[in-house]
Amino acid sequence: MIALERPERLATPSDAQQLAELINIAGEGLPLHIWTGLARDGQDPWDIGRARQAEKAQEGQIVVVDFGEGAVAGLTGYSIGTEPVEIGADFPTLFRPLQELENQALESWYVNVLACYPEHRGQGLGARFLDLADEIARAEGLHRMSVIVAGDNVGARRLYERKGYRTVASAPCLKDGWDTNTQEWLLLMKELF
Repeated sequence: MIALERPERLATPSDAQQLAELINIAGEGLPLHIWTGLARDGQDPWDIGRARQAEKAQEGQIVVVDFGEGAVAGLTGYSIGTEPVEIGADFPTLFRPLQELENQALESWYVNVLACYPEHRGQGLGARFLDLADEIARAEGLHRMSVIVAGDNVGARRLYERKGYRTVASAPCLKDGWDTNTQEWLLLMKELF
């Protein structure tokens, strides 16, 4: 991981509540839908989300912006390898189109989650995180960036396009019980120079 400057820092397990909320904002409710499907009788789906985010934070996978009162924005990403992930018959329907798109972004640094609480939008945090993502990718020896966004998320698309990303592929959204207006997923990529 590259050196971070305040107010950026690595997330810790104590950020789990904010991280779960942020990933659900970024995923437009898809994470909560998934956690609800995983919850056992009487289990709070948010407990699952918090536990998953605490684990990722423990592994040093999430960067947050913290102005002194906890995480208000977060960035999670990872390097996509050189080989596509096999999509077999048992691959979950909901994730099939997302994995198909990700398989087209081999050898890139994938922006998995970029989110900010609504009251902190308009402060340049998204652009700042994307610059940070570029630095991380370069430090890992990668020359391409990638992200998948909902086709109807115009605000996110504008942000990525301002930072040099371009739509390179699309896939239909297979809702599989998820209540959403999203009709398609878009893969956006950019080259790092």
